[in-house]
Amino acid sequence: MEETSREAVATAVQRVAGMLQRSDQLDKVEQYRRREARKKASVEARLKAAIQSQLDGVRTGLTQLHSALLDVKDIQSSLADVSKDWRQSINTIENLKDVKDAVVQHSQLAAAVENLKNIFSVPEIVGETQQLIEQAELLQAHRKLMELECSRDDLMYEQYRMDSRNTSDMHLISIYFEDVQGLSDELAKQLWMVLQRSMVTVRRDPTMLVSVVRIIEREEKIDRRMVDRKKQTGFIPPGRPKKWKDKMFEVLEGTVSTRIEGTQAVTREADKMWLVRLLEITRKYVLDDLIVVKNLMVQCFPPHYNTFNRFFRLYHNAVSMRVKELASEDLEANEIVSLLTWVLNTYKSVEMMGHPELCSECDIHQLEPLLPREVVDDLLSKYVKTFTSNITGWLRKALETDKKDWQKDTEPEADQDGYYQTTLPAIVFQRTNYGNIFTSNYVCFVCRYREEAVSYKEEHLRDRQLPQCYVQYMIAIINNCQTFKESINSLKRKYSQSSEPTDSDAAIERTLNEVAKEGCQFLLDEVFLDLESHLNELLTRKWLTGSHAVDTICVTVEDYFNDFNKIKKPFNQEMTSEALRRVVVEYIKAVMQKRITFKNPDERKEGAERMMKEADQFKFLFRKLAAGEDTDWLCGAITAIAEVFKLTDPTLLFLEVSTLVSKYPDIREEHIQALLAVRGDASREMRQMIIGTLSENKVSHSGVTQSIFKDVAVPTIAMTTMTTMTSMATSKLLK
Repeated sequence: MEETSREAVATAVQRVAGMLQRSDQLDKVEQYRRREARKKASVEARLKAAIQSQLDGVRTGLTQLHSALLDVKDIQSSLADVSKDWRQSINTIENLKDVKDAVVQHSQLAAAVENLKNIFSVPEIVGETQQLIEQAELLQAHRKLMELECSRDDLMYEQYRMDSRNTSDMHLISIYFEDVQGLSDELAKQLWMVLQRSMVTVRRDPTMLVSVVRIIEREEKIDRRMVDRKKQTGFIPPGRPKKWKDKMFEVLEGTVSTRIEGTQAVTREADKMWLVRLLEITRKYVLDDLIVVKNLMVQCFPPHYNTFNRFFRLYHNAVSMRVKELASEDLEANEIVSLLTWVLNTYKSVEMMGHPELCSECDIHQLEPLLPREVVDDLLSKYVKTFTSNITGWLRKALETDKKDWQKDTEPEADQDGYYQTTLPAIVFQRTNYGNIFTSNYVCFVCRYREEAVSYKEEHLRDRQLPQCYVQYMIAIINNCQTFKESINSLKRKYSQSSEPTDSDAAIERTLNEVAKEGCQFLLDEVFLDLESHLNELLTRKWLTGSHAVDTICVTVEDYFNDFNKIKKPFNQEMTSEALRRVVVEYIKAVMQKRITFKNPDERKEGAERMMKEADQFKFLFRKLAAGEDTDWLCGAITAIAEVFKLTDPTLLFLEVSTLVSKYPDIREEHIQALLAVRGDASREMRQMIIGTLSENKVSHSGVTQSIFKDVAVPTIAMTTMTTMTSMATSKLLK
């Protein structure tokens, strides 16, 4: 306390010293004193209030402790009374044990009485159920089985609820109903037998399969009910849950695997083509089974089973497993080709999983590959290694395989951009390095490819109805050439240290371009074979009187080019331009062949207007087909000729012909002679004058890049006449 007092005095002295540092502050001493007195009084008042509050709290606490002490004494007294009463009731509880046993026995007897009828009839129902199972009356057998199981389960549940530790009574019930479990197992065997033969059953007796599914659905509901009751009570009958639905899917999966394995009866020792036959049998079985699933089996299962997709996946997985087993065997090189062709091409084609009847139900593009990429790579590597010394034979076989596809009556597959293709480029180039590919063998290969394309065309010309998809596969051949070039360049960039093209590179690319361009010509030949009769109608009397030849030509060309759109660039563009050029050339040829000679101005006007209209039709069509910048110029040749015919004043004929010559400087004198002959009103003197004048003023067109008339031949008779008249005109001018 003394130390505290000293600290207080020191603090006070310091404060006073701080307030009275100057003389003028002495006047405020009284003011300071009063202020400090007020502060002291305030502090003292707060201290008194705090002490009073503490005293009140202590007083209240003491009162509550006194009250609690009294309550504790009352509780001690009550507990003593309870303990005394409990000791006195022990004897009474022991005397009521007989009553408790009687209550338990009464509950058991009540449950027994309730199921008495079923209990007494158990042997009879068991016999009936067994007989129904043997007679394949599965629904009725299952109904009786459910009655038996219900009686057993109710009795067991009541016993469990009354005394869960009484195992002897539970065992007694189990013994009495022991045949029920055997019936359940026997019925299950019948169900699995039906499911194992489901592909046959659904064809012969689909109601049997429906019955099996209904039974399994019933059991699923009972399983769910029993599991829910177990969560609430802890009791579940023996054998539950049966999980027959899961077992059903296991059986179906095993059935699918068995059907796939059942096709594998052919061996290499018995047949050199064993793998091809094996894969074909697998293809047929899988396709037939999936069509049956789609058309018949789906109707036998509830919609939420998603039956078709489930079977689709089961067959895919089973085939994948079998193909992996085949891939792991010691396959020969030709067998590797067969397997990869089947896996990469046939499997997802319209011949199998991509069949039109299946496409509406599933998306084959969502399927996982049958073989992992590393397995495919290993097979290809093994194949290339095996044929390093005989790559020519390998290429020949690949081409032979591709040629077989050309004979199919189904269209070839398309790539992601919609262009037709075959598997030949993939088989040849996939996982093959530059050093193996770019040899003289491949020059021979592309030459062979060209020969086969020509042979394919010649075979088709012998019977234009065969092959049915000639146009589509010729398009694929053209596209393959572009794919070959792209693959060659890609492989060279990847594997070659030199970017400079070799002689082999140039020879391969040159031959591929020739194959593609010849293929385009073959397709155009196909078009113009169909147009031949209509082209022969042009510039004839029938044409003048209202023929629909040009309408038919345009429709036919457009129809063909719907398929030609599947040709890759740049060949599709070149082909469209060439098609326009050939149409115009054929049209001008029709003029030059003098199939018609106009008899009067009306005919000339009508013919000219028809030619202009048809030139516009060609222009509209080939603009639509994106023929290129030459469309107007080429179709303009027909219009320019029509202007010569349309002219009504013969004295201006020279000017009109001169205009035609200036636009198309490659036109020859025999062409002009033929035009004047078709016009029909040019006199001999006028024709001599026009020919002679044009001969004198002939301008060289050696530098002209565009030409059309050079491809138009004039019939021999017309040429002879032209030569005679030119000679006469020249003689006259010399005189």
